[in-house]
Amino acid sequence: MPLGHYGWIMLDFYKDKNIFITGHTGFKGTWLCRILLQAGANVTGYALEPPTKPSLFIQTGTEKEINSIISDVINRDALIINVKKAKPDIIFHMAAQPIVRLSYNKPALTYETNVMGTVNILEAIRLTSSVKSFINITTDKVYENKEWHWGYRENENLCGLDPYSNSKSCSELVTYSYRKSFFYNKDDCAVSTARSGNVIGGGDYAEDRVIPDCIRAMEAKSDIIIRNPNSIRPYQHVLECLSGYLHLAQRQYNDKRLEGAYNFGPYDESCVTTGELASIFCDAWGQNAAWINKGDSGPHEADILKLDCSKAKAVFDWKPYWDIKTAVEKTVEFAKTKSDDEKKACVEKQIKEYFSRENYV
Repeated sequence: MPLGHYGWIMLDFYKDKNIFITGHTGFKGTWLCRILLQAGANVTGYALEPPTKPSLFIQTGTEKEINSIISDVINRDALIINVKKAKPDIIFHMAAQPIVRLSYNKPALTYETNVMGTVNILEAIRLTSSVKSFINITTDKVYENKEWHWGYRENENLCGLDPYSNSKSCSELVTYSYRKSFFYNKDDCAVSTARSGNVIGGGDYAEDRVIPDCIRAMEAKSDIIIRNPNSIRPYQHVLECLSGYLHLAQRQYNDKRLEGAYNFGPYDESCVTTGELASIFCDAWGQNAAWINKGDSGPHEADILKLDCSKAKAVFDWKPYWDIKTAVEKTVEFAKTKSDDEKKACVEKQIKEYFSRENYV
C-alpha cells in the first residue's frame, strides 16, 4: 500500500505511538483500534466487557492484538494507574453510556459514566506527563436543539435535553474547564472535543438504532419497523468520524493552538430522514426488503439535527468521503458476511479502501 498520499501520511504519524482508548470494546472503539493497528500504533484499551452479543471486538479478535484492560472509567484509581502505566502519547476518550432511550431508564448511571468518567480520564491526564493530545468524543446531541434546518456550529449553545444528550453536554463543559484550568501552557497536553453525527457501519449490534434494527429484522425474516420516519439526522459511516478524530489528534499534537471543539459530520445530502435511510437500506439489502411505519409512545427525541462542519474543513481540510448510500452499502456488505474471519477481513478491507484512496482530502 503506497504511503505517499495524504491519507496514509496521516496514519503513518501513528506508527509506534502509544495510544490509550477508553471504550475500546464498543463498536466505534473497535474500528478505531483496527485503524491504529494497521497504522502500527501500540494500543492500550480500557473499558467494560463488550456491550453487545455478538460483539465486533470479539469477532475481529482485537483483544489478542492490543493491551486490553477490562475496567470501568468510574473507577478513578484504576484508570489513573493504567494511564500512568501505559505512558500514552495520545488518548481517545470514547467510553460512554450512548443510548438515548436507556438514559431515560438509567439516568444516574448515564450521568455517572458520561460526566464523572470524563472527570476521571482528565484527572489521569493531569497526573501523566506523557500525554500530548487528548480527544473527548461526544455527540451531535450536545447542542441545544432548536429544530433548525441548518447545521449547528461549534459556538452554539450546549444543552442536550434527554439524560444522554445532557450528560454529554456536561462532559463538554468539564473538558473545557480542565483545558482552561490545568492545560493552558503551550507545552501542556492539547485538549479537544469532537462531535459527530449518527454513525453506522459493520458490527454495530446496539439496540434502538435504525440500521442494526433493520439488519436484525432481515435476518429474522420479520418486518422492518420504523417508529419516527420523518426525523432528520446526520448519518455517516464510522470511518468518516474516526478519520476526523485522527486528524484532530495529530494536528493538535503538533500545534496546541488548534485545540478546541470540532464537528465531524456528513454533507447535507447525507442528512436524511429515518424513512429515507430505511429505504436506502432496503435497496442495498435487496430480497424485496421493505419497511413499515409503526410509531410508539417512546420518550422525546429531536426531529431535526444537522451539523455544520466548516470549521474542520477550514482548519484541517477534512471533509466527508462516503455518502449515505455508500455508507449503507458498506454496512450491508459486512452484515452479509458469515464467519468471524470474513467479518475481520471485511473491516480490514474497508479501512484500506477508505484511507488508501487517491486524493484523500
